[in-house]
Amino acid sequence: MTQASIDWHESAERFHPRQQAVIGGELVDAVDGATFSATSPRDGTVLAEVAACRTADVDRAVASARRAFDAGHWSRSAPAERRRSMLRFARLVEEHADELALTVSLEMGKPISDARDIEIPALVKTLTWYAEAADKLLDELPRTGADALAMITREPVGVVAAIVPWNFPLTMAGWKLGPALAVGNSVVLKPAEQSPLSALRLGELALEAGLPEGVLNVVPGLGHEAGQALGRHDDVDVVAFTGSGEVGRELLRYAADSNLKRVYLELGGKTPNIVFGDAPDLAEAAATAAWGITFNQGEMCTAASRLLVQRDVHDDFVSQVLDAITSRRLGDPLDTATQIGPVVDETQLRRVLDYVAIGLDEGADLRLGGGRTLPDTGGSYVEPTVFTGVRPDMRIAREEIFGPVLSVLPFDDLPDAIRIANDTVYGLAASVWTRDLTTAHTAARALRAGTVWVNCFEEGDLSVPFGGMKQSGTGRDKSLHAIDKYVDLKTTWIAL
Repeated sequence: MTQASIDWHESAERFHPRQQAVIGGELVDAVDGATFSATSPRDGTVLAEVAACRTADVDRAVASARRAFDAGHWSRSAPAERRRSMLRFARLVEEHADELALTVSLEMGKPISDARDIEIPALVKTLTWYAEAADKLLDELPRTGADALAMITREPVGVVAAIVPWNFPLTMAGWKLGPALAVGNSVVLKPAEQSPLSALRLGELALEAGLPEGVLNVVPGLGHEAGQALGRHDDVDVVAFTGSGEVGRELLRYAADSNLKRVYLELGGKTPNIVFGDAPDLAEAAATAAWGITFNQGEMCTAASRLLVQRDVHDDFVSQVLDAITSRRLGDPLDTATQIGPVVDETQLRRVLDYVAIGLDEGADLRLGGGRTLPDTGGSYVEPTVFTGVRPDMRIAREEIFGPVLSVLPFDDLPDAIRIANDTVYGLAASVWTRDLTTAHTAARALRAGTVWVNCFEEGDLSVPFGGMKQSGTGRDKSLHAIDKYVDLKTTWIAL
């Protein structure tokens, strides 16, 4: 069935999501019976009352993961067997793509076309890519003297806590699960409380695919309860987290207060999108700038939220961007024509509107949007917003808003652009538009960012690493480099 032939509204009427945690191969309620409401930002309706996992539930999940790891059915299985199981897992995800896409759209507001055509395929590709890598990873045999043999082997670390955000709930889960499972770890997945339903279904599909019980556990719950319990747990070996800097700092404290577990963080960003007057195609650059701040409602750590435009093309280029943003359709995420859905909840809506007020107070010029919209739906919809006349010292140019709010800053030349772009605590990504090869290479080297796109934005595939510099985090997702987070290196020295 093609997406166009699906009545997503009718599917939503029949929607009955999973509500129990996945622990030790079973679907279980929270130990104390507690639940929390999963509410749709589409219309404010409660989708389900979900098991609210707390310390006792996390203890149960971690114990299950440890038993599975120690038993060796997964951790010591042949890599080719893990490959086969993960490929079955990926196929099941693909077979349930419509169900998973609907779940994501309902729980966090992603337009259904993006959920079905971007989010779910990204998860399938990630699971498949790491499955195929599982039996192709090589250990090392350093050259030594004739009287010894040295071996360097990569061993799974043990129990991994994967704590993922709501903006790309399944993509981010895949980026953690793929490499962690491929090398033999057991995982406890903690989804954001705004998007627990897709993760719970994913945990069920893993069991259907034949992953041994306890290898993948899913514990929904509130961050200050389930998330903190994982961060403080003495039997968790690694925490892999994507989310806010505030929570990332807490996880580092929890690790210091417990067993000094390794903590890998993919945190916020304030991406500079730098457009020079000699860009190969200014119309394409403008359309991309509009997409880069409105895709996923601007709820991306790489959102192109700072648009740096060279002065000689500034006014004409901004007009093109405004036209491109205005042409993008905002509305019901279950409508296949919708390109901008609601932000994830009322808390995020208030945060975005607070930053609009801050921008106005700071003296920026509001050129588009700035308010709540579609209030009769009961959903959390906000207008795409554009500020010009923004100075680098303004809060709207320095702080991550995580919504469709664009700050436009003019610059004079390459040194001026680099100075403005790097004037931030973040260093996740950047984009440069120019036809001059020297400008492109100079900028790419000078920008303090984990990824620099040239004459494009948000491009790449699983062969390249993703992660940031400065306060955008540590470690890398994607590519073979991600595997480094989930293995220990062991040296074996044999005297001959």
